[in-house]
Amino acid sequence: LTQPVTPDLLVSPSSQDGDLGSECPEDRGNWTGRLDFLLSCIGYCVGLGNVWRFPYRAYTNGGGAFLVPYFIMLAICGIPIFFMELSLGQFSSLGPLAVWKISPLFKGVGMGTILIVSLVAIYYNMIIAYVLFYLFASLTSDLPWQHCGNWWNTELCLDHHVIKAGNNTLPVNISNTVSPSEEYWSRYVLHIQGSSGIGDPGRIRWNLCLCLLLSWTIVYLCILKGVKSSGKVVYFTATFPYLILLMLLIRGVTLEGAWKGIQFYLTPQFDHLLSSKVWIEAALQIFYSLGVGFGGLLTFASYNTFHQNIYRDTFIVTLGNAITSILAGFAIFSVLGYMSQELGVPVNQVAKAGPGLAFVVYPQAMTMLPLSPFWSFLFFFMLLTLGLDSQFAFMETIVTAVTDEFPYYLRPKKASFSAAICIALFLMGLILTTEGGMYWLVLLDDYSAGFGLMVVVITTCLVVTRVYGMKRFCRDIHMMLGFKPGPYFRACWMVLSPATMMALLVYNIVKYQPSEYGNYRFPTWAEVLGILMGVLSCLMIPMGMVVAVLQEEGTLWEVGVQQASRPAMDWGPSLEENRTGTYVTSLAGSQSPKPLMVHMRKYGGITSFENTAIEVDREMEEEDEEESM
Repeated sequence: LTQPVTPDLLVSPSSQDGDLGSECPEDRGNWTGRLDFLLSCIGYCVGLGNVWRFPYRAYTNGGGAFLVPYFIMLAICGIPIFFMELSLGQFSSLGPLAVWKISPLFKGVGMGTILIVSLVAIYYNMIIAYVLFYLFASLTSDLPWQHCGNWWNTELCLDHHVIKAGNNTLPVNISNTVSPSEEYWSRYVLHIQGSSGIGDPGRIRWNLCLCLLLSWTIVYLCILKGVKSSGKVVYFTATFPYLILLMLLIRGVTLEGAWKGIQFYLTPQFDHLLSSKVWIEAALQIFYSLGVGFGGLLTFASYNTFHQNIYRDTFIVTLGNAITSILAGFAIFSVLGYMSQELGVPVNQVAKAGPGLAFVVYPQAMTMLPLSPFWSFLFFFMLLTLGLDSQFAFMETIVTAVTDEFPYYLRPKKASFSAAICIALFLMGLILTTEGGMYWLVLLDDYSAGFGLMVVVITTCLVVTRVYGMKRFCRDIHMMLGFKPGPYFRACWMVLSPATMMALLVYNIVKYQPSEYGNYRFPTWAEVLGILMGVLSCLMIPMGMVVAVLQEEGTLWEVGVQQASRPAMDWGPSLEENRTGTYVTSLAGSQSPKPLMVHMRKYGGITSFENTAIEVDREMEEEDEEESM
């Protein structure tokens, strides 16, 4: 075979008029500012879980001692998988579905990811709707959950003013009483007394329905132009929560009894470290807080330039997320300490996690402060901004994944397609606005992103390191960043991260407990429905394998499975000038066997990244020679 003749100067096929184009594919869209990507990742990772899950998990699993397994699990499981997702997205400039050109046999992993993200997006926006409801309710001189005596209150209602007065005279028995904030949440906001259970949703709560419509409208307007619009919104939604958190923290630590709550939060109980449950809880917190496996990180990275320093960004986001969680714990528990002193009860009787903290305990604590509507508004505005940028990521993941699969049809109509997705998910979420909607929300929360998500992440890790190959993946990162990942990342990707996640999966299955909400136990059919939600995302993987093998010609194993597991012909960097070595002539319509020359003409010489390209090419040639011998 004769070698192709290489012209002296080569022009990228995307540059018909001699201009060599930009660093990024224009038709797909890219970040327009230097901090867009970093702030989007911070906004995505720092969400509601940092405020309402981490502090509670910390105090129930050894207080300050919990930070030991937390940071160890961050190093073993969080940082490596985070970096892997960013690398896959940035190297290929593809979404969670199209990225499986890396090994088409496993495209079902991407389909499972989209199913999980869609289910999460439905109920996550309902939580934002609750936040909007409370935000509007705070625009008053007297918070509606401050006192008893409203039409939704029962004879069991007892507010803290009566308790405080009772402490000065006779002790008041509060064991069989309910706070005004709890009755406001359950009997007014949810109107849960109108439903007998998950099988009896009752009527739609129109005020909640309007809040849900508003939340979807806000999300749509912010993702209207893809990352070009959401990348600008996150400058506010990713930074403003820190300002409010700082204000709540300063206000909290200056309250009487605050140090009682902080002491309760951070007092180390090192005997807890001998329990496997504590280590599993730490890994779960890392796993869900960083948002690995949901496709958001991969999607955001796919809009980067090819040489963006995601190695640095990985450490900034993951460590920043951890520090934010710890600070949120101080803000929450300082107020809970003050609240426990006001009520005359131990801190553990007022501490809760999840919606119970955000919509019952903290609003009740706000009523005890001067200028309570102001602090309440700040708290819920913080929750709104924390929730919105996570929702942006979920929606961008779904839209990007599908438009990358059908670029010619959907990219020109991306705004209309985004609107269709938002409307569809809004209609599916209407059941959450009914009187029994909270039961459906709990079911979705417990099962949509449970063991299915872990299977997706474990499979991704194994495919990249075993099927695609660790050596090849490290070489791709070398092309992109100018250096190879060190032994720490390789050890985590090969052994530590998959092993940890498999332990999480086994633990979740062995320790499985049926869902419940308060004293309500879910019926068997609801449990089966929830399990099917998780199983369906896992079933996408073998279904995708069957489709991939059937698309190949030849016998099942020799050609079908082996060929489908190899990278697609057009796998690699999206721009021709970034394709070197084995990626040179694999791009459809490629005219240039030496993209390096394009760089030389564009930049007037060889840059550090071109030196890297030369090194990578030399390594590939040496490996080919070794294999031929």
